[in-house]
Amino acid sequence: MNVISITIITLASLGVAAAIILYFVAQKFKVFEDPRIDEVEEVLPAANCGGCGFPGCRAFAEALVKADDISDLNCPVGGADTMSKAASILGKKVQAAAPTVAVLKCNGTCESRPRLNHYDGAESCSIAASLYGGETGCSYGCLGMGECVDACQFNAMYMDKETGLPVIKEENCVSCGACVAACPKKIIEIRKQGPKNRRIYVACANKDKGGVAKKACSSACIACSKCMKACPFGAIIVHQNVAQINPETCRYCRKCTPECPTGAILEANFPPKKEKKELVKDKAE
Repeated sequence: MNVISITIITLASLGVAAAIILYFVAQKFKVFEDPRIDEVEEVLPAANCGGCGFPGCRAFAEALVKADDISDLNCPVGGADTMSKAASILGKKVQAAAPTVAVLKCNGTCESRPRLNHYDGAESCSIAASLYGGETGCSYGCLGMGECVDACQFNAMYMDKETGLPVIKEENCVSCGACVAACPKKIIEIRKQGPKNRRIYVACANKDKGGVAKKACSSACIACSKCMKACPFGAIIVHQNVAQINPETCRYCRKCTPECPTGAILEANFPPKKEKKELVKDKAE
């Protein structure tokens, strides 16, 4: 038997031995994975946006399979239909979550907030926020560099050049929360869409006292409490110099909006108010 033959036999023997060892090691340390995870993942939208609170659809599918109660879990992209399919696969019950949408808590347009300086650094909200308060006197408002727009995967936001503020396209918004995480000022929040997609909210996050806030932005909440006094349902409180409307107790009566002297309270998707017609009585001569 020549050297080449011995070499081939030796290598073949080593390969077979290694394969046997690897087989037993794999059997020893193999991890069982529930096949339902693949089934659930197939019905998920594969957006991998993190809006569910997990790092991707696969991780969310695993959480659904392992959870005894999935009522607190929700896929904002797929919505009620996707959650219903997942629950059907798992034989579990799920309550339909109220639809939500992203809301910008800033109404400080270019006209409302006078510019005091000019930022000449990197076009990044995060970098600008770490360096200083912003180009205006309001250190709580939008920086206007569109980092939230860049973070959105669903074409649900764009920057308005006239106002300098991001605009949320509600028809495309899936409430994934990417814009919320991207905003260093934390002025974007996920709120319930409300009945007939109608909402009333305070578009301001300025915590300065009234006079200071008003000087920095003519649209700022000045914590005058007029809206709170006008609300018959106790849905409004003033906390840290900013009015806050609780969507759970708000009944959309719209009595607070006209009371706000700065227009900091916004109404979304409501029909125009009907003007009260004055009854004129003819006086008999």
